[in-house]
Amino acid sequence: MSEFARQVESLRPQLLRYARSQLRNDAWAEDAVSDTLLAALEKPQSFGGQSQLKTWLVGILKHKVIDQLRRHSREATILCHDDETDVDELLFDANDHWREQPQDWGNPEACLGQRQFFEVLEACMEHLPATQGRVFMMREWLDLDTDEICKELSITSTNLWVLLHRARLRLRECLQQSWFASTGRTA
Repeated sequence: MSEFARQVESLRPQLLRYARSQLRNDAWAEDAVSDTLLAALEKPQSFGGQSQLKTWLVGILKHKVIDQLRRHSREATILCHDDETDVDELLFDANDHWREQPQDWGNPEACLGQRQFFEVLEACMEHLPATQGRVFMMREWLDLDTDEICKELSITSTNLWVLLHRARLRLRECLQQSWFASTGRTA
């Protein structure tokens, strides 16, 4: 086995976690990751080294995940009861003001470069309700447009925006508690 093949294979668990979080189906996730690894190993010369190997593989995986979603688009999506919880009431008062003023996050761009931040973000993503996590990943990571997501999940655009809004609020709250508060970052 070549060094390139070993490096590609060593990233399988991370790619599988990403695919599972998006597809919510182990078999589909395995298929998407296998297709990704096969594509990378069949054409190693396509990796020009202009990015990290993981970044390149995730780029391939995004397309494979979209292929899986399209292939299985006729399956029903079930909304979880937790998706209906009104997070806004927890965070905002009757006048739409923050119940508790958010902390200053300092320089978020500096945090983005830190591996620990992404580990916390990934953990926060895993705690989102299934449908919220899925629509967030489809919109923000896979860059799917509104119509495509609504068609795939059989939801209205209004429902999509509500789910995205709630996912963002939950991620913000989780990052506030798990990253910014624990690291003592302030202005």
